Amino acid sequence: MLGSRGGGRSAALPAAAFLLVLLLLVPVQLVVDPPGLLLERFLPGAGWLELVLAGLYAAWLTRKMLDPRLAPRWRHRLWTIFTVVFFAQLIIGLLGAERFLMTGDLHLPIPALIIAGPLFRGGGLFMPILFGATVLLVGPAWCSHLCYIGAWDHWAARLGRRRPGTPAGNRHRVQWAVLLLVVGAALLLRLLGVSGMAAGVLAAAFGLFSVGVMLAVSRRRGQMAHCSGFCPLGLVATWAGRINPFRVKLGPGCTRCGACTSACRYGALQDEDLAAGGPGRGCTLCGDCLQRCREGHLGYAFPGLGAGASRSLFIVMVVVLHASFLVVARM
Repeated sequence: MLGSRGGGRSAALPAAAFLLVLLLLVPVQLVVDPPGLLLERFLPGAGWLELVLAGLYAAWLTRKMLDPRLAPRWRHRLWTIFTVVFFAQLIIGLLGAERFLMTGDLHLPIPALIIAGPLFRGGGLFMPILFGATVLLVGPAWCSHLCYIGAWDHWAARLGRRRPGTPAGNRHRVQWAVLLLVVGAALLLRLLGVSGMAAGVLAAAFGLFSVGVMLAVSRRRGQMAHCSGFCPLGLVATWAGRINPFRVKLGPGCTRCGACTSACRYGALQDEDLAAGGPGRGCTLCGDCLQRCREGHLGYAFPGLGAGASRSLFIVMVVVLHASFLVVARM
């Protein structure tokens, strides 16, 4: 069986999370100017305290996430914490405290702009590089753990009653169309010399339409329609994320009872996916399906590791990224 019930609570894993956070944040504290750690901007030297606290938080959260029974609940919580902190910093920065912003300049918090922004500006690759590094480390888990907008879609979907998902082919065709539209619009606006203000208004309209998709479709269907069928960055994450070796695998003996299908709000475990032997390309490695499989046929997989070890490694990696992103000044 592929179940992850043997993940365990080894003290080595929280310790590893603590050390990895320090490994990521010490260079930020030493090199980045203006300071990348938020507390350092208000009190010189306080960044060192902040990075230690971030490491301790990662160790504590790793312990919580390692319990298979609690993991879905804590994933939702860490995602909520991240998006609340993210937008709180943005709002405070917009109210005049520019030290809460990474550069002091406003960048609209719309995932599609991670692609479109650099194309329009002809530069500014920090967010694409950060996104690419995340995909390399944890694959499409950006969409289920680290995206500041994805949590909104999750909240909207939880308000609705789950209904059968849209066939994957149809969802992906829409996403491809939106991706081409976003890329084409960014290049055209740059070619026409459109001002940043005008481009920002168009981007804001796109963002509002995205929220409308969440409220009108995700909430009605009980599925994350925005993330799995509209967001162009979600398409990039799930396709480019295949270069990452982490997977959710379906073991032999599956009876296709549908328990995992009802648990997956990304629509990645439809009947056709189960018939094909595992989650479809819409899988974001959220792991919500694992505990819904009564026979333990679902589990994380990583080359050379068993299901329990694969799950533990994945949790450490995604918690480390979450804790590190949480304390870095942004926007």
